[in-house]
Amino acid sequence: MRMRAVEVKSFGGPEVLAVVETPDPTPGAGEVVVDVSAADVMFLDVRLRSGWGLDFFPVDPPYVPGGAIAGVVSALGEGVDPAWIGKRVATKTAASGIGGGLPIGGYAEKALARQDSLAELPTGLDFIPAAALVHDGRTALAVAHHAALRPGQWVLITAAGGGLGTLLTQLARAAGARVIAAARGAAKLDLARRLGAEQFVDYEESGWADTVLEAIGDGVDVVLDGAGGRIGTDAMGTLTHGGHFIGYGNAAGDFAPITPEAAARQGVTVTTLMDLTRGDLDWHALGLKAFGEAAAGRLEVVVGQTFGLDEAAAAHAAVETRAAVGRTILTV
Repeated sequence: MRMRAVEVKSFGGPEVLAVVETPDPTPGAGEVVVDVSAADVMFLDVRLRSGWGLDFFPVDPPYVPGGAIAGVVSALGEGVDPAWIGKRVATKTAASGIGGGLPIGGYAEKALARQDSLAELPTGLDFIPAAALVHDGRTALAVAHHAALRPGQWVLITAAGGGLGTLLTQLARAAGARVIAAARGAAKLDLARRLGAEQFVDYEESGWADTVLEAIGDGVDVVLDGAGGRIGTDAMGTLTHGGHFIGYGNAAGDFAPITPEAAARQGVTVTTLMDLTRGDLDWHALGLKAFGEAAAGRLEVVVGQTFGLDEAAAAHAAVETRAAVGRTILTV
């Protein structure tokens, strides 16, 4: 049997993505085949397609991108519980992993996943938001856990209009914190306002970090940085002495270049993405909790745009040009 999949034919722009026919995957021991209904389009997918990060993610064209999917289990490998057949699930792909692995295999009609990564979807949660939560849901809860936000604290969230930013805005508000949303453009800031942010700043405008300080009259207690780069560095400058900087994203191109010496001078604690992944958190349990919160209506999953498999290039272009709001999903 053969299926349709999207391949990166060579490193380059979105135009290197092409739909091909390829043999159906065969599950190995401990693996399942998922008939994919939705696949997450990550910023990392876009970076890898361009040839970035090969020292950390050694992908080799041609390859099928995508590390997070939602769909129905259709075939089992050796040793897999037969009860999984026909279950609605969301999962990372078999090749993907926390702090390692390759985010590949997901942009396809069928994909491999490991039994131990499967999460059965609760009633009321559809495939599209489930795919959007595979990575962002557990990461948002992990960041919130490390932030330990308290009522009345000011928290600055960069990349507030993205998938993680929209979830963290809601989690911060649920903890009683006061949110300052930093994002690019009116549409993303309007979304942050709807989700409960009190203050808003466009970091395309010069002096935006000073605007933050002027708006609240003092430094912020916590920075949740999904942007990285110069934006993250500027965001750190808004922290009060004794504040906490958590850098988990690189939407601006790279993680914020913050040295231990700079943190010590400012008297702030810095938590990096590596710190998050090296911790003893139960990532699978965090994912299940995120699915449950979304199914119960306590966590809104913002999917700003969906594309079909044959529109994968357009999906990548939307993410790459920062036009996308919330998550971007391929539907199959």
